[in-house]
Amino acid sequence: MLTKLTRLSIDRLSLRNLTLLGFSLVAIPLVATLLFAANKLSQLAEQSTSSIFTVAKLIRLNTDIADYLTKVERSASQFIVLNDADTKQRYLKQHRALHQVIEQAINEQPNQSISKLLTDLQQSSQTIAKLLQQVDKHDISLEDIQQLFKQLNSNKIQLKQHTNNIINQQANHIYQSSEQARANLLTSLAIIPITLIIAIVFILLITKPLKRLIDEIKQLEQGNFKAKINFSGSSEYEEIALALETMRQRLHELELQKTSFIRHISHELKTPLAAIREGTELIYDHSVGDLNPEQQEICDIIKASVSRLQTLIEDLLDFNIVLDSTSLQETKITPLAPLIDKVIAQRQLDIKRKSLSIEKNLANLSLFTNATQLSVIIENLLSNAIKFSPEQGKITICAQEINNKVTLTISDQGPGISKEITEKIFDAFYQGPQPENSQIKGSGLGLTIVKELLSRLQAAITIANGKTGASFVISFEQSTNSHVTEDLTQSQTSN
Repeated sequence: MLTKLTRLSIDRLSLRNLTLLGFSLVAIPLVATLLFAANKLSQLAEQSTSSIFTVAKLIRLNTDIADYLTKVERSASQFIVLNDADTKQRYLKQHRALHQVIEQAINEQPNQSISKLLTDLQQSSQTIAKLLQQVDKHDISLEDIQQLFKQLNSNKIQLKQHTNNIINQQANHIYQSSEQARANLLTSLAIIPITLIIAIVFILLITKPLKRLIDEIKQLEQGNFKAKINFSGSSEYEEIALALETMRQRLHELELQKTSFIRHISHELKTPLAAIREGTELIYDHSVGDLNPEQQEICDIIKASVSRLQTLIEDLLDFNIVLDSTSLQETKITPLAPLIDKVIAQRQLDIKRKSLSIEKNLANLSLFTNATQLSVIIENLLSNAIKFSPEQGKITICAQEINNKVTLTISDQGPGISKEITEKIFDAFYQGPQPENSQIKGSGLGLTIVKELLSRLQAAITIANGKTGASFVISFEQSTNSHVTEDLTQSQTSN
């Protein structure tokens, strides 16, 4: 219950607050991780610097003590052999330098063990110095001095070993600290997937309402004005939804008015047209008396014009089907073969008039679509194929399913369609070059109706020119509700 309330409260946040919240939840862990990593790296740098300085001092101390001990031992040995004042002064000078080095190291060295070793070294050195200053009172041999310096060198070796142990400890400490810092950094990288998940969640929270609004807009685009747009969410999205709902209501009103107008005007036109046609037929059949050639010619013109007007009204009624968005709701599973047979039967007189043959190669396919609108599409394309087919020509109707998409092709053996005409052929009231002696006159709305209806049925149409004639290829992009059986209908030919 608490989770549901939390989600509802998040959904009600404004787009700005939702964006700020998402940015904060992503940025805060990242910033905290960066600060933590920076602190660990800073500590490692300080420890490394301190250890390096300590190691450098110990190495320098060992080097200085070794150098001065070597010089002191050499000058002491020379003094025992030569016993002159210059050699003694050189020895005393080097002894004081060694004493200063040891004293300074004792004062600066925090390690007690090293300080004790340095103190022992200093005392041993002073013992030798006192002994050499009394060389006149005591009989001191070179072997005695060398023995004393051997003890002093032993103290130096102990000091070096101890300092080397400390150097190794510092090196191990730096290595362990670096490994720990590396482990901490690797651990802190785990925050990246967490922040990515947070970012994805907020992206979904922002884009999901947009997807819903896009779906509503697509419904309006397809002419579905009946479904009310109900939307709850952030204030910005609700404002957009309210504007879409207002637009939907207005479009629905206009749609009803437009459909009603076309229906009424078509009915009003057909009523007097029927009377005119009936009267013309009576005159044309000489029911009211014989006609002279001039009257007969005028009667022929009237009869052709009445037929032309009737065709235009029928096309207008078909166009009304396109504009009528309510018919889009009448979708159902529609078998293709019976529907195509019904359309062919309706145009049988025009087919026989030109002695055409119809070749069908249809799989046992069905579409989840609007049967009325699909019938209008096929009828217009078949009428176009009949119109441009030569006498005793052949019209091929083929349907197949490829990659879960149904393709319907209607081909004729006419003159084909040039590229210039192809670009304009779906424009309203456009009529290309008419075939010679054509008995079928069009209004220029047929292919416009086809294009519009296919757009609403989420299908596409393309035109392909073969060696002879043209082919209209319809591809139903969303045919997931179509099904195919393994039994295919054999090719049939009807004359």
